[in-house]
Amino acid sequence: MTADLLLYAIAGLAFIAITGLGFAFAGGGGGRGKQGKRIKAIGEGGNARSGRENAANQTRRKQMDATVKGLREREQAARQKRQVGKSIEDRLKQAGMTMPVSTFHIGGAIIGVVAMIATYFAGMNESWKLLVCLGIGFVAGLGLPRWLLGMAITGRQKKFVSQFADAIDVIVRGVKSGLPLNECLKMIAKESPQPLAAEFQVVVDALAMGMTVPQALERMYQRTPIQEVNFFNIVLNIQQKAGGNLSEALGNLSGVLRSRKLLREKIKALSSEAKASAMIIGSLPIIVMLLVYFTTPAYIMTLFTTDLGHLILLIAAALMGIGIYIMRSMINFNF
Repeated sequence: MTADLLLYAIAGLAFIAITGLGFAFAGGGGGRGKQGKRIKAIGEGGNARSGRENAANQTRRKQMDATVKGLREREQAARQKRQVGKSIEDRLKQAGMTMPVSTFHIGGAIIGVVAMIATYFAGMNESWKLLVCLGIGFVAGLGLPRWLLGMAITGRQKKFVSQFADAIDVIVRGVKSGLPLNECLKMIAKESPQPLAAEFQVVVDALAMGMTVPQALERMYQRTPIQEVNFFNIVLNIQQKAGGNLSEALGNLSGVLRSRKLLREKIKALSSEAKASAMIIGSLPIIVMLLVYFTTPAYIMTLFTTDLGHLILLIAAALMGIGIYIMRSMINFNF
């Protein structure tokens, strides 16, 4: 009897132990199930948050693309309506001159008349004198003032480009320190050297008169039609319409402008040998003619005293002009 009770007790304990183990394993499985559900919920929440962020980024990217497309279309429409920098009035503004257009034309006419009179009394052959005087007067009256104006514009634009990246750095530092854009532009207008200060002073005055920043920068591009100013205008237009970090965008623009300047200097160094060769080739006929004139004047005076010599000089001058133009086109890199 005692042995039977002991056997029943052992069987009961074994049943209780097996049942406890079963409940333990069942509870662990439920915990794992809850943990799996919790992990799945967290993953779905992260995926939903990532989806929302991706949707926001895509919306912002579409908005920026639409803004850039609108700016491009507006720029193309403006170019179709009016070619920037082609009129004499625009070119005088680009050179930093304040003279009226009528004064420029009067000055060109005076230069043409003076050149015509000087050529008339130069002792040329009578049969070609009138034609040569008219040709030289026409070239001097129309070409020489525009050539000098182009040289003034080129020199002013080179100074502007060399200072423009520093001006953008001033805006970047000012924006990072909490200054508004208008105050940064005023700072550049007061502290920068010419011609940068004059151009930004015009922009500041236009903003003070109630003009918007895109309109003021568009007029600045008309006065200084270079790619750097166009880049600056596009960056500010995109930032104002699409938002974003202005200091970061302008900082990237400053790096791009400095890289363009470095590339321009590298191209200048690489093409210096070709430019020197072109100068030597272009000046060689004139040097030979002067040497022959000083050694044996009678040998070369035939070109200046006969009709055939005048025709030869005219053809030679035309061919020299064409050759110089071709050589300049080969060594001139615009980007």
